[in-house]
This record gives sequence, structure tokens and C-alpha cells, in this order.
Amino acid sequence: MKKNIIITIFLILSLAIIVYIIPKNNSNINSEETKDNNEEKVTTKEKDIVKETLENMTLEEKIGQMIIISSNDTYMSEELLSTLKTYKPGGYLLFADNLTDYSNTLQFINDIKSTNEIPMFISIDQEGGLVQRLKQIDGASIIPSMEDVGKTNDTEYAKNVGKVIGEELKVFGINIDFAPVIDIQTEESFIGSRSFGSDKDLVSKMGLSLANGIKSTGVIPVFKHFPGHGATTTDSHYDLPVIYKTKEELLNSDLIPFKNAINHNAEIIMIGHIALPLIDETGSPASLSKVIITDLLKNELNYKGLVITDALMMKALTNNYSEKEIYEKAINAGTNILLRPTSIESAINLISESINEGTIDIELINSSVSKILEMKYKKLDTKTLPENYLGSEEHKKLLTY
Repeated sequence: MKKNIIITIFLILSLAIIVYIIPKNNSNINSEETKDNNEEKVTTKEKDIVKETLENMTLEEKIGQMIIISSNDTYMSEELLSTLKTYKPGGYLLFADNLTDYSNTLQFINDIKSTNEIPMFISIDQEGGLVQRLKQIDGASIIPSMEDVGKTNDTEYAKNVGKVIGEELKVFGINIDFAPVIDIQTEESFIGSRSFGSDKDLVSKMGLSLANGIKSTGVIPVFKHFPGHGATTTDSHYDLPVIYKTKEELLNSDLIPFKNAINHNAEIIMIGHIALPLIDETGSPASLSKVIITDLLKNELNYKGLVITDALMMKALTNNYSEKEIYEKAINAGTNILLRPTSIESAINLISESINEGTIDIELINSSVSKILEMKYKKLDTKTLPENYLGSEEHKKLLTY
């Protein structure tokens, strides 16, 4: 009798568990399926927009999307308007000379954006320290050098500095920041205080934290200068730096901050004009090297984001290659975005010519433009913040250490 009671209780409990758990699990499964399906629908919609946009673009418009230009204007001049409407570049790079006061600068940027139906990359070098274009505008916060940020060894502080940078850029609708610099500092390096320091692990964690602060505001950070500009005394604005390091040496030093960024979903990486003959025996600058960009960065380090060159008008390239060679080599190496070619008109004409001659595969263009459009439609935040964010008390607190 006692045994029968125990069996009966066991059966009742088992039935209760089955009745309670199975529907709950089924509900979870359905919920997850719904979630996955919704995510798939969003992805499909974005892919459809990208595909439709790409199909309706001329070859010249596709190449234009791969180019970020600059000019000396502080307002929408007739010449700039003509360039933007004729060649439809994918983005514009702001320098200190383009910035005046809050109202005029905001108007200028909005005028640039209005010239193309496809969202534009509005970019700037707002690193901190020696390189911070926004200090041209009265009231903007003064950002400490990355060397000073690195000395704190405080990742939360680095993130706060990144947040200040991002929020003040968003006041003007700037959506791309060419920062952080994650080159490793050496005594002889011209990078100097632009770097967080000489310790690879410090640079790695502080660089990522600053980038996360920028990203938290909706601005996309750009990690630079792959594969590491720290071990050279030569400024690539004037000549081609050469670094005699093996791949193994790089993997154990300069590449560690980049590997960390890649592992945390870096969206854009800038390639430096640096020759590494022990890795690419042709002596090509990294920005023009398939060995560096495709074999090392994309295949070995498994980087999936966008690749942008450093400025193509820099003498490290122009002293050694023709304009046409620069575009051909950069695109064939795996570059997606060409920063500041000598002329967007000649760039489009020469790249079109190379495609027609078969020295650039049109599929490389289509693939790059597809990735660019996908990022623009998925990631570009069009919201702006009010003027009172510039140099606010809150920002002063976040920058104080």
C-alpha cells in the first residue's frame, strides 16, 4: 500500500513537470524562432536596399562611394557643390580650416550631406592632444593627449574621454572619427604623444576603451595605423617609412592592439603608408600591399570590417607611384575606401580606365560598395546633439582626472 502511494505521487509529480515544462520550453523555442526570424527580416530588408541601390548606380557613382574627399571651404562654394553633385563621393573629411563657429559649421556639414541621397561619411581627425580639429571652434572641449590618457592606466577614464569626443562630434553630425591611434610608442617614433604609450597591452586596452566611448555615442571609431606606425622616425606625409620587423615580431607587439580591436568587432581600420620588406618582399607600402591587407589583416587576423587608406596624396605614395598605380594597387590589395585622392575626377576616370583594361576587377568595386552601403544603412546615426554639449560642465568632469 505504501509502495503504491509512493508510485502514485511520483506519477502525479512527473505529469505536473511535463505539463509545466514542455509548454514553457516550446514557448521559448517559438520566441527564439520569432526573434531569429525578425532579425533575418531586418537583415534581408537591409540587403535588399543595398542590392537595389547598387543595381541603380553607374560605374562612376560606385567608384565615388569608395572615395572620401576634402576641400578648403568653410561654406558650400559653387566649386564644391559642383564636385559633390557631379561625382557623388562617399564622404567628406573635415580639417580645422573648414571649421568656423557652431552655426556656420553645422550649416556647412548639413549642406554637404544634402547633396546625395545616399548617406555620407562625415569624417574628422579628433584624436586629442596635438591632433584635435574641433578645438578650432570656440567652446569645444580640449581633449588630453592619448599619452596622458594612457598614463592613467584607467580604462573607464579612457571610455569617458571617448564619450566626450563622440558627443561633441555629434553636435555637428560628424559620424566618423579617425581615432583612436593604437600605434605603440617608441622613443624614436614621430607618433609621440598621439599614442597611449609603449606597452602593447596598455595601448590595446586603452585604445579599445576610448573607441567604445566614441562608439557609445553613435560615432564610428577608426583604428589606425595598421600594421603599426610606432617603430619609425619617418613621417609618411613626407617620405615612405620602412620597418624591418618580421610577421612574428609584429604579431607579438604592434598587431596586438589591432587583434584586440578585431576581436571586439572593429568596424573600420586605417592602413598606414609603411613598407615592411620582411613581410612583403616587394617593398610596397602596407596601404598598397595585398600581402598586408588581404593575406594578413583579412585572412590571418579574420578582419571583416571596412579598410580605409591613409590619405593618398601623402608623399610616401606620390613620390614612388603614379596616380593610376596608387588606385590600382590599393583596390587590388583589398582596400574599400580611398581617402583624399589627389582629385576625385581623375581618380574616377583612372579607376574606370583600369576596370575597362582589366587591371581592376569590377567585382572588387561591387564588393566594396556593397560593404560601404551596408554600413551606411545599418550603422550611420543621423541624430545630432544640441550646442550646449560643447564644453559642458559634464564633459569637463569626465575629462578631469
